[in-house]
Amino acid sequence: MTLSLINRRRALTASAALLATSAFAKDDAMTPDLILYNGKLTTLDRANPTATAVAITNGVFSAVSSDSEIMKLKGAKTQVIDLKGKRVLPGLNDSHTHLIRGGLNYLMELRWDGVKSVADALDMLKAQVAVTPAPQWVRVVGGFSEYQFAEKRLPTLEEINAIAPNTPVFILHLYDRALLNQAALRAVGYDKNTPNPPGGEIQRDSAGNPTGLLIARPNALILYATLAKGPKLSPADQVISTRHYMKELNRLGITSVIDAGGGFQNYPEDYDTIGTLAAKDQLTVRIAYNLFTQNKGKELEDFRTWTKLVKPGQGDAMYRHNGAGEMLVFSAADFEDFKEPRPDLSAALEDELYAVTKHLVENRWPFRIHGTYDESISRFLDVFERVNAEIPFGDLHWIIDHAETISPRNIDRIKALGGGIAVQHRMAYQGEAFVARYGARAAEQTPPVKRMIDADLPVGMGTDATRVASYNPWVGLYWLISGKTLGGLSLYTAQNRLDREEAVRLYTEGSAWFSTENGRKGALKIGQYADLIVLPQDLMSMPESDIKDLYSSLTVVGGKVVHAQDEFKPLAPPPLPISPDWSPVRTFGGYQHKKADVASLDRISRVACACDSDCTVHGHAHGQAYASNVPAHNLRDFWGVLGCACFA
Repeated sequence: MTLSLINRRRALTASAALLATSAFAKDDAMTPDLILYNGKLTTLDRANPTATAVAITNGVFSAVSSDSEIMKLKGAKTQVIDLKGKRVLPGLNDSHTHLIRGGLNYLMELRWDGVKSVADALDMLKAQVAVTPAPQWVRVVGGFSEYQFAEKRLPTLEEINAIAPNTPVFILHLYDRALLNQAALRAVGYDKNTPNPPGGEIQRDSAGNPTGLLIARPNALILYATLAKGPKLSPADQVISTRHYMKELNRLGITSVIDAGGGFQNYPEDYDTIGTLAAKDQLTVRIAYNLFTQNKGKELEDFRTWTKLVKPGQGDAMYRHNGAGEMLVFSAADFEDFKEPRPDLSAALEDELYAVTKHLVENRWPFRIHGTYDESISRFLDVFERVNAEIPFGDLHWIIDHAETISPRNIDRIKALGGGIAVQHRMAYQGEAFVARYGARAAEQTPPVKRMIDADLPVGMGTDATRVASYNPWVGLYWLISGKTLGGLSLYTAQNRLDREEAVRLYTEGSAWFSTENGRKGALKIGQYADLIVLPQDLMSMPESDIKDLYSSLTVVGGKVVHAQDEFKPLAPPPLPISPDWSPVRTFGGYQHKKADVASLDRISRVACACDSDCTVHGHAHGQAYASNVPAHNLRDFWGVLGCACFA
């Protein structure tokens, strides 16, 4: 840890301890740096549930009260922000995501998160193919579901090959399949002589040639191993890319995450980018990171190496180590492909998991483990109970991730061992597939979030982004509240849905436990980190169907404005450069909200249209027309119907 990071952590700790006494003296040292007033604050502090204003000093909340009380604290150098009556929440905390990996790739990925139709998705693909230079790929790497599209299907290989005959295209759908065009098959070297890897299938035509469809049956290794063959961004562009990804998360109200590691994400080398940003004080999201084993058959060696290199909690309030997982041993990986039968895990699981768990508990490392199915979780718990009998877990934080089909008995076993469950909105993307295989009745408690809460378990909400589901937390909140998938299927009865404040609590206070930071973040409360978001609509009263399209108008992390738009736009930090210049983010931005940005759509349309001349009908105001209520899924048909001279 650098000296500057150590000093900053000490300053934050000292400030929090001083302010928590409420002995707030108005002198130069304690005058608030920032006051936000005239808001509707959902504090999540049970002793002080509502307020209209907050004061922030040295990066923590120093007062939470009424406008009149807070304004008494204002000093000559205090910045003051009028919240204009908007709803204010604590900053959202994603308890299970993959920010570090996602950041390295964000600027070279075309995101279909939030796109409403296959036709729109293909228009975006065509526009990106037109500007992507060789030997780069166009890649759509998860974050979407076929069920979100109006057509309720994926693009076909024929459609993709027609758009991109020469530019490699890789499209990952959840962790069940990938679509590669012929150019991508050539780039990765797959031909009729390429064997199927264990647990995966390369689909072939009647002549034995790969068609371009890769299927996880049920192991996802074939998918991410193929993706890993593609070009990477330069180290300098990876830094810019990671900053843009954090900026996108800030736009959606994320102020903290717990990074669950990932395949091909080696420590410490693949953490250099995020570590550099932390050392330069350029993080805008608080990150607690777990370490994910990388070497099948050598998992214990990985963790023996890492327990010598880094300790849990090492770092500061913005970037800190958080323990092991989500992969502890490869034999325990039960991938959540609901289009395939539940995988039978290896007989080696118990011995391998026992050795790793015992080592982690001996070294007091918190740990987390991916567990989709109750059958898998039962076997994990057998091992954990055995280790606990030898070396008591005590107050060590440990986590089951996902837990879609967990039983009441195993919830009770987790409670007895002092563990927690991190849930994600994966069923919002795969609910239809689950129902098709297991039935609607089984889906009603998948996962049983209410039962977990009623058992008084620590429960935190997250996304598992960027590959399995979108990084957009509002889709997850919509799913918790409505019980519906992105495709509109109602999964849950009222007994397994949450009210709006309960849902927010899982994404804030609940998630803090999973990085051993409970009491330090997750509420608008004196002494806690000054992380908050201001919403353009009132979450507590807006139509339920609109929740998934929310974002943050103003995001504050540690008392600093990291994102601002709408009426708060003058407070926005300076824009970041985009590199490389062909980046999909330059044209499309990030998550595609319901109300499309007209300027971005105009750029998309110009590329798809390939036109240079003005149109006598519209003057080429593509974006304005495309964002209107006129059906416009196919740009060529749309402009042709309206008499555009481009297609005369």
